[in-house]
Amino acid sequence: MFTKPFLCISSVIVLLVTSLQSTAYAVGNTSELQPPNILLIVGDDHGYADLGVANTSSDVKTPNLDILANKGIRFTQAYASAPICNASRVGLITGTYTQRFGGYWYDSDGLEQASEQTLAEVLKAQGYKTGYVGKFHYGGNHQPKSRNFPTNHGFDSFYGFSGGRKHYLIHNKNAEKQFNKSRKTHKQKGESLKMGAVWLNESQVDQQGFSTELIGEHANKFINTNRDKPFFLQVSFNAIHNFTHQLPKSYLKTKGLKGYHDWNPANETFRDWYVGGRYPNNPEGRAYYLGQLHFLDVEIGKLLSNLKQQGLADNTLVIYIGDNGGSTPIYANNGELRGSKYTLYEGGIRVPLIIYGAKKYQQGKVLDNIVSAMDLYPTILASAGINLPKHLDGEDISPLLLKQSQSNDKGELKERNLFWDTGHEIAVRSGKWKYKAAFDDYYAEKQMVKLELGEFLYDLDNDPGETTNLAIQHPDVVVRLKSQFKAWSKANVNNSRISKTTKKNRAKLDLL
Repeated sequence: MFTKPFLCISSVIVLLVTSLQSTAYAVGNTSELQPPNILLIVGDDHGYADLGVANTSSDVKTPNLDILANKGIRFTQAYASAPICNASRVGLITGTYTQRFGGYWYDSDGLEQASEQTLAEVLKAQGYKTGYVGKFHYGGNHQPKSRNFPTNHGFDSFYGFSGGRKHYLIHNKNAEKQFNKSRKTHKQKGESLKMGAVWLNESQVDQQGFSTELIGEHANKFINTNRDKPFFLQVSFNAIHNFTHQLPKSYLKTKGLKGYHDWNPANETFRDWYVGGRYPNNPEGRAYYLGQLHFLDVEIGKLLSNLKQQGLADNTLVIYIGDNGGSTPIYANNGELRGSKYTLYEGGIRVPLIIYGAKKYQQGKVLDNIVSAMDLYPTILASAGINLPKHLDGEDISPLLLKQSQSNDKGELKERNLFWDTGHEIAVRSGKWKYKAAFDDYYAEKQMVKLELGEFLYDLDNDPGETTNLAIQHPDVVVRLKSQFKAWSKANVNNSRISKTTKKNRAKLDLL
């Protein structure tokens, strides 16, 4: 006779508990009950010295990135895993050395040969809503059926474009069609200006607007739509990549800039046009670069403001990182660092990195620990309380970020080793030492950057500009670092992707 009342009371209790849990989750934007949101912002070819807060370049103004850095943690020795975008972006999303599955240079397959779980796949499996906005470039096939396509490696939604370059101002199929027709008519060889439509998930749509602003707009739409659930949003701007002259006319007019024309196949070769727009041939080149940086910074400011307006700022891990070193041919400034994108000099692989974790992490810190873009994967998962996959080469750097940490700028991650291998150039960073060997400068010359061939050893603590080769003075260090590279290569590298010429060159230096 007590059955029905008992069931009624039990049902009420269950409903009350469920309601309380649901309410705590829904309103808990700053609550420990809700996992942190993740906003990962990737800049393209961002010069190492091109941050206002770094106080290294007087013509740079980045007020919103400066605010993020002053509230968060800025790393002065953060590295991309490659000096070009496609390999470095694969390293970031997998948390591993891409050489494991043949990722050396632009001719790689990207994620198609990779069995590793991406960061997005892990977070999605843990209940995160995942979105990708902007440029994706992993190498190989970029069509919707490929694993390289964002919705096939863990992202619920995608807005953006594929490949290394995209026109900043033109985004429609007909423009691309007419351009390619002109190129064919005039029998011109050269790269497309990528004027075509953008992807909205697996469909292509024509758009009007400036790509940096379109990316920011769609990123904010994702945040607004998913504000009541934990989300992972990767926002990959194409700023500050080629072709920086493609700026809104209103901006050019305000700055008094004449502008540089797009390639017209009827009038000149692609190479002549390309060289004319790059350092040192473009008198307005630096002004275009700074214009693209300005719009990038503005959109980052809008993202940060939106997080605050939505009540999400205190429970969102915000990360800003460059995909590779600054491209000096488009007038990026790498400060005292030697070299550019496309090379394994410090200027080609050292990148801006800012991490902001609101109340959870230290604020206003500048750390010189040696860290890698591969470290973001395990660090993000650790922040979300998720167990780390076994395949990771990156390290969880949370001990450097947490308030209760006793780590400082000489912390426990200082002496780690990092390795790079592009097929024609290799490098090892171990403590203050950097060993580097370059075998082929064909691509460097093509992209108008300098690469010295040979074998080199640098003391980066005392010579971050890599001006003095110490290989003869410290043969023991050279032997040690070469031995470490050989051990790493044997354990990680897919040598089937290395050319016969490269193998011969490495054999001469006892690197096989």
